[in-house]
Amino acid sequence: MKKAERIELAPGYEIARVLNGCWQLSLGHSLNGPLDMSDVKKAFCLLEERGFTSFDCADIYTGAEEFIGEYIAERKKDPSFKEEDIQVHTKYVPDLEYLGKVDDAFTESIIDRSLSRLNKTVLDVVQFHWWDYEIPGMVKTAQCLQKLKEKGKIRNVSVTNFDTGHLKMLVDAGVKIASCQAQYSLFDRRPEKKLQKYCLEENIPLICYGTLAGGFLAERYIGRKREGLLPETRSQVKYLQIIDDSMGWDAYQELLLLLEKTAHKYNVGISQLASRYILDKEGVAAVVIGVRNSRHVDDNVRIFSFDLSEKDREEITSFIRQFPIIEGEPFELERTPGSKYRNIMHMNINEEEQK
Repeated sequence: MKKAERIELAPGYEIARVLNGCWQLSLGHSLNGPLDMSDVKKAFCLLEERGFTSFDCADIYTGAEEFIGEYIAERKKDPSFKEEDIQVHTKYVPDLEYLGKVDDAFTESIIDRSLSRLNKTVLDVVQFHWWDYEIPGMVKTAQCLQKLKEKGKIRNVSVTNFDTGHLKMLVDAGVKIASCQAQYSLFDRRPEKKLQKYCLEENIPLICYGTLAGGFLAERYIGRKREGLLPETRSQVKYLQIIDDSMGWDAYQELLLLLEKTAHKYNVGISQLASRYILDKEGVAAVVIGVRNSRHVDDNVRIFSFDLSEKDREEITSFIRQFPIIEGEPFELERTPGSKYRNIMHMNINEEEQK
């Protein structure tokens, strides 16, 4: 059985090159009702069997850490299971309204909460996010996470949704950053402006999410009309905006046909081709693909069933480079007050717990 490719993210720490994304497990993500969580747990088992042992979640994905923790608790009943058999990347995302109050004690309390929820003795990766760069405390908080690493509660400190300049501030302050998570896809190429080059220079691997644009990089959207199309998830609300602001719907339909033609050569689907394309980008360690059910487990395996030729890669690249990269650095539009991108962000998730 073909298994997931693996990569050393940091010295002595290895992950699968496709992480199982768990943001879709959070309450309120699906706009079409709740997921079948027993089937999601079945998917976890099947993914683990195929070498997809790395999971991505966050303290603000309501219920996701607890669900993964339940899965780990069940796995621990097997005497042969070791905690390091499953790698969990969580996030530390203090609410926007709370940023001015964040201190070391609060940060440690949230890390302890994640340890408890996840049934882990050490957090493999904590990906740090700071909603508003104008509010002081970002560097100090990252340094606190590094202290918690030295204390043995965290194995690796990483960041998520940072732009180049503010990532550099952390690096210059002596914080050892193991990876940088950023949105990167055929539609959203903002990392190519500055972030990718800086991360390569500093030996900071990229972990990319949004690679499938919320599911829009799939055969079922070929021939669909933009008018009247209703998003199925909160993620799709965002990715519709990105399609509109990058190449537009007509060019998106042309891209789907190009991807379908190319994917057919390799006996894979559009989603596998789109994932492979980003995985082959310089400096990219892994991509995050959401887990909603057990039906698509084998689709992830097929990502590693082929090598994309240079000719096919260049054809795709030439097509998308006809169109502009959306404004700003990674996550800049999502931070800009008044932006339609910021308006769909949920920046205060844990306010009740942070009073």
